[in-house]
Amino acid sequence: MTPAPAGSAAGPLASRVLVVEDEAPLGRLVASYLSREGFAVEVVGDGLEAISRAREVPPDVVVLDLGLPGADGVEVCRTLRTFSDCYVIMLTARVEEIDRLIGLSVGADDYLTKPFSPRELVARVQAMLRRPRRFAGDAVESGEHEVREVGDLNVDLTAREVRVAGRQVELTRTEFDVLAALVGQPRRAFSRDQLIEQVWGPGWVGDPHLVDVHLGHVRRKLGDDAAAPVFVQTVRGYGYRLGPGR
Repeated sequence: MTPAPAGSAAGPLASRVLVVEDEAPLGRLVASYLSREGFAVEVVGDGLEAISRAREVPPDVVVLDLGLPGADGVEVCRTLRTFSDCYVIMLTARVEEIDRLIGLSVGADDYLTKPFSPRELVARVQAMLRRPRRFAGDAVESGEHEVREVGDLNVDLTAREVRVAGRQVELTRTEFDVLAALVGQPRRAFSRDQLIEQVWGPGWVGDPHLVDVHLGHVRRKLGDDAAAPVFVQTVRGYGYRLGPGR
């Protein structure tokens, strides 16, 4: 377990970043860049230790290598999602691992391939933490809830809760944010770029097909068949829209 490097500007209210990387020099390098930007950083090199630390001291963001001793990144991410809604950025070294990551619904929010620029990683972390929680402020305190219903789909934008025919659906932060963008304007077709701007923010640089991955996870959790969708419709050659309910 490695704390933030000496000289970190992290204060008591700093966002916490857990870096899980078994290549110690890379872990220290990433931590130094994050610490310079004011994050409270901890580095661990083992998957099981990462799970333990995340339970003890909940992080805001986890930077998670895919290939780890103890438990690999896929297993760590799956376990994190049973008790945490922190943002997760996966690090992967091989193209075939990207395919594996995309093919598995592990709940990661973003990924970077090695070698990567530490500055880009810092920018991704900052962009995630700047995402507006558009419906979570005054309305909660006043007891008012902004709710959208499309057929059997009920999305409480204030409480960040989703139900299908009364059944509660657990989504990650990013999955919820993508669904919220669609449900905010039902029947409107959104391009991938428009969804990225709304959810990831303007200026975000990454793989636009990440939208497809997250909406694939949303569809699966909603019980929506991609071949005959009830809720999330694909607009061929363009993007997605929220379709009519049953």
